[in-house]
Amino acid sequence: MKIDYNYITDRFIKYCEMDTRSYPDNDAVPTSPGQVELLMELKAELSRLGLKEVSYSAKDAYLVGKIPATTKKKVSAIGFVAHVDTADYNSKNIKVKVHPNYAGNDLVLDSNHILSPKEFPSLKEVIGHTIFTASGDTLLGADDKAGIAGLLAMAKYLLQHPEIEHGDLWLAFGPDEEIGKGAKRFDVSRFPVEFAYTLDNGNVGDIAYETFNAAEAKIEITGTVVHPGEAYGLMVNAGLIANEFVAALPHDFVPEKSKDYDGFYLLTSFKGNVDHAEVNLIIRSFDTPDFLARKQFIQDQVDKLNAKYGNQRLSLTMKDQYKSPGDLIKQHPYVVNLVHHAYAKLNIKPKHIPFRGGTDGDFISEKGIPTPNLFNGGANFHGPYEYASLENMAKLAEVLVEISYLHSELDDKRDNTPLRR
Repeated sequence: MKIDYNYITDRFIKYCEMDTRSYPDNDAVPTSPGQVELLMELKAELSRLGLKEVSYSAKDAYLVGKIPATTKKKVSAIGFVAHVDTADYNSKNIKVKVHPNYAGNDLVLDSNHILSPKEFPSLKEVIGHTIFTASGDTLLGADDKAGIAGLLAMAKYLLQHPEIEHGDLWLAFGPDEEIGKGAKRFDVSRFPVEFAYTLDNGNVGDIAYETFNAAEAKIEITGTVVHPGEAYGLMVNAGLIANEFVAALPHDFVPEKSKDYDGFYLLTSFKGNVDHAEVNLIIRSFDTPDFLARKQFIQDQVDKLNAKYGNQRLSLTMKDQYKSPGDLIKQHPYVVNLVHHAYAKLNIKPKHIPFRGGTDGDFISEKGIPTPNLFNGGANFHGPYEYASLENMAKLAEVLVEISYLHSELDDKRDNTPLRR
């Protein structure tokens, strides 16, 4: 399989140098004009490559297109999803640097930024590759423009090789993933697939079908202010009640002591005085029963302190942010096992990883489409030390071609072996 490296290089550099940062405080759809600019660029590219039913919706800012089936078999449609926005780091005037045949040395990005394998050991995995970086004072945008480039390279290859059998393949490009807004709005009636894959972060061979379940909680506390000289039996100090609440949180269930499939409470802000205090935290857990228990624990502590101090001094507002797709995907293990078979064909060792965050696949799965996450060929996301490997983006394209072909072969004899971490 010969993926077009020059095509990936041209597309990736062009897209990275477009400013597509998303902004959480903007209610526009999408939240920045640069995202529309890239989506229109992609719309023209999909049509040029020969995809069918290419359409953009201003309502949800999603672009979709179809690679029509080449098999006469009855095969369900599958989809692939990448996002166009970048994270909250400087994204203006990005200049991509190309480092051919990387030798494992330090890469000087500018006078203040050196990308070194001593600090970032993952660089040792891409010795001999062509590496793309930014120029030091911006991010690169490999999250998720590496996924976009790999997906387009797959589309180009399949459309040039109609002898490869596959069912209908739908591509979707969406906005505002980094701020958790885009896929919530996605009208999946425009994306008629049985299952899909996001192409967002991770190393070659990674499969992430479980993410955090996520919620945020806000506790507001009302005190009673009295002159301290006359406070006996009267003053109620909201700040001290807040401190009591925080002290009741489990000391080991915190991000700095969690890894792999561990969850956590993260205290994001804590402020107050005698009159009023406010505690904000987020809750993360991979396992749904544990997630529900962790949320209930917060409610129980609020109830306990209200019973102690009376007058409903504590009020709790708790809101779910996203849900792990793991529960749904475990009911449809073929979606992951198909990837195992594709990796085996390409001599790639599969690795199930916990995605310690959320993806567009969380929201798309909630809409009924099982959507695990694959890799995209980049690393060190969301900052000036981002890089991407040309060879690994091409490997993503190979994987997507293989998944598409194998699905046409295995759809009627699915491997539904239960999934294990």
